[in-house]
Amino acid sequence: MSESPSVIPAAVRRNHWMNQVLGHAAMRPDATAFRFRGEDTTWRDVAEHMDALAAALQRRGVGFGDRVLLLTLNHPLVVETVFAINRLGAIAVPVNFRLSPAECAYIIDDADADVIVVDQPLAPLVAAASQITDRLSRVIVIGDAGEGQESVADLLSEPVGDFEAPDVPEDTTCLIMYTSGTTGRPKGAMLDHANMTAQALTVLRVNNIVDEKDVSFLTAPLFHIAGLGSIGANFVVGIPTVLHPLGAFDPVEIIDAWERERATIVFNVPQQWQAICAVPGIRERDLALRVISWGAAPASDTLLRTMAETFPDTLMVTVFGQTELSPITCALRGEDALAKLGSVGRPLPTVQYRIVDPELHDVAPGEVGEIVYRGPNLMKGYWRKPAETALAFEGGWFHSGDLVRKDADGFVWVVDRLKDMVISGGENVYCAEVENALMSHPSILDAAVYARPDERWGEVPVASLVLRPGESVELADLQTWLGDKLARYKQPKAVTVVEALPRNAAGKVDKVALRAADRVSVPLAS
Repeated sequence: MSESPSVIPAAVRRNHWMNQVLGHAAMRPDATAFRFRGEDTTWRDVAEHMDALAAALQRRGVGFGDRVLLLTLNHPLVVETVFAINRLGAIAVPVNFRLSPAECAYIIDDADADVIVVDQPLAPLVAAASQITDRLSRVIVIGDAGEGQESVADLLSEPVGDFEAPDVPEDTTCLIMYTSGTTGRPKGAMLDHANMTAQALTVLRVNNIVDEKDVSFLTAPLFHIAGLGSIGANFVVGIPTVLHPLGAFDPVEIIDAWERERATIVFNVPQQWQAICAVPGIRERDLALRVISWGAAPASDTLLRTMAETFPDTLMVTVFGQTELSPITCALRGEDALAKLGSVGRPLPTVQYRIVDPELHDVAPGEVGEIVYRGPNLMKGYWRKPAETALAFEGGWFHSGDLVRKDADGFVWVVDRLKDMVISGGENVYCAEVENALMSHPSILDAAVYARPDERWGEVPVASLVLRPGESVELADLQTWLGDKLARYKQPKAVTVVEALPRNAAGKVDKVALRAADRVSVPLAS
């Protein structure tokens, strides 16, 4: 009898989403992995598509460590393409399709990528970016291919042949996710398979996913970490993921889809929840929701109360983090949501954290400091940016740029982004605090506060406001109303009324755009 091998090949023990897919395909091949526009994709389908695409990409020269760009919408083939890229040990680089051609060209050059997979409706953006950079050598189109392009359908139709995937260790970079760049050029956060597994376990924990009965519903774009980061848990457990088509956000359409698909776990950014909660008859709908979660942008206390009242029988989960952390670092679950209203919860047990002053000394509970991190969900660094990486990890901890305070029970409140803080006459003005106060005004629907240079004070806070239909505000009246809520130096020194605040794909207000377009609407009396 032959002896058993003394060492089991590492490849059979790897814990990443490619092996998770293969496991489900072997054990439950006909179970639903994805649902899109009423059509199911089984785990067998996903595994077959993954290997067919991986083999085709390998024949076209894509190998271990190569970057492959994706400029896509939301549908199962996008996720399967990510799996195929990673199956080769290559790196998927999702690109925000809302970028300008120049911004897209910057990422193409920065990622140093030869190949891009693009949805046919977005091909004109690739063509425009290619007028700025000649870096791309291969364009693969999901849909009808044009001259000099290939179609994904052709790749899928090719025989897999003798394809053999390489062993892909868990510390292999699988994604380069570009940050939103609200304070400058975007940086590529390198996330590896261990990061995504840590993130998947985090999502399992915060959403109480313990069996295969749940149905996850995704509206977040797959080019954002809130998309791929939130569905990694589904691949571990094997629950279905309903991918909702991207487009103009229609709250009634979303609610109809939740009801039709019997969705149990949903995530939306605060602006979307605001629209959903305002839909007439929402409380009478036959919904199967078990978990409602929000994140990616601040939410007002008023909205959080409304969500709790609108969906009283669900677990409301606040998630907080950033791209570099895969992304979740803190969570506030339903049992604490109202008692700790406005908090982003406690840091998760898998995350090491401190709240520190500029000299990296710990601050006392109740004091404001920057939250810094270590842990298995932390990125490997910024792609080809050693100086920025060294700065971010100064002192051996990752500097988040988030100013927070922690109470005696360990719950964290986000005060502001470090770079958004206004320093007026030597006093720190935290924009998030001012925005939260403004949002409690009955006439104000949305608000953003930012710094304006001032000869006397150095900087002063100013605000852009979105008003409720038919409402108006005068700054003098607003000052009176804020009098018992904010110190005078924190109050906006000017307001501008706008139809909508500029936001990036993550739902965060683009304060760079606001500052660039800053106009004084109503000066504040001294």
